[in-house]
Amino acid sequence: MFSGFMVNAWIVATMVAVVAGIIGFFTVLRGSAFVAHAVPQAGFAGAAGASLIGVSTLAGLGTFAAISALSIGFLGKRGRHDAVTALTLVFMLGLGALFLSWSEEYASAIYALLFGEVLGVSSNQVLATAALGVVCIAAVVILYRPLLLTSVVPEMAEARGVRTHRMELCFLVVVALVTTMSVPVVGALLMFSLMVGAPGAARSFTDKPLSALSLSVGISVAIVWTAIAASYETDWPVGFFVGVLGAVFFIAGRGWVAWRRSAAGRVDSTGHLATGPMQLATATGMNGEPT
Repeated sequence: MFSGFMVNAWIVATMVAVVAGIIGFFTVLRGSAFVAHAVPQAGFAGAAGASLIGVSTLAGLGTFAAISALSIGFLGKRGRHDAVTALTLVFMLGLGALFLSWSEEYASAIYALLFGEVLGVSSNQVLATAALGVVCIAAVVILYRPLLLTSVVPEMAEARGVRTHRMELCFLVVVALVTTMSVPVVGALLMFSLMVGAPGAARSFTDKPLSALSLSVGISVAIVWTAIAASYETDWPVGFFVGVLGAVFFIAGRGWVAWRRSAAGRVDSTGHLATGPMQLATATGMNGEPT
């Protein structure tokens, strides 16, 4: 399990999980889960087109992901991207289907692009994934404070001189970069699961931004590691375990929130709350539960 081709799988999957957990935290915080679903689909179309004409699939994937992310940012209304995101998603899926219909390797290509090939990662992919991961994390470190502020209280950010639209575009570009590094490994569909399931669960378990961010990374890594080990032992697809575990963690987080609300509502015989009410992060406006 920890030798041969599996070494690259563990390394790359861990890097993808860490970056997905970080960017996914802001994705959930900003209510951009739909965007996180659409951009990887655009990357899938770009990779399919690149494969068709014989150029680097990574280049095609990154180009289409960036184009779709910037299109959503420029064409969507401030803070609302539902309509343009939906149109982008449908257009890119149709384009990807067209490209794959022209390919002689339709079945294997669509499976790899949608569900990834985490157990067949090459050494070149390790280096490319690491480089893109470093860029993504560096961008978040640089933009952390204004990105957090525009995510939870955009009106306050505007009052403090932060240009929310520019910050939105920066965030969408980062999502495109994450897509570029993730889709060849975990696939367009599973990347969405990592960027929503783990961060959504983390926000349920804690309302402190840095704690939620760290927990999001921890859960994402745990999901990927467990999925790889389970796939190795059972010969079932990694994607199945990633999707199921992401949903399990998210449901567990929602259950935890419901239990805390119930406990906070209980009153003991002296008239005091048996458990203190769920604390809200007043400094940031986080509400402790998934968007």
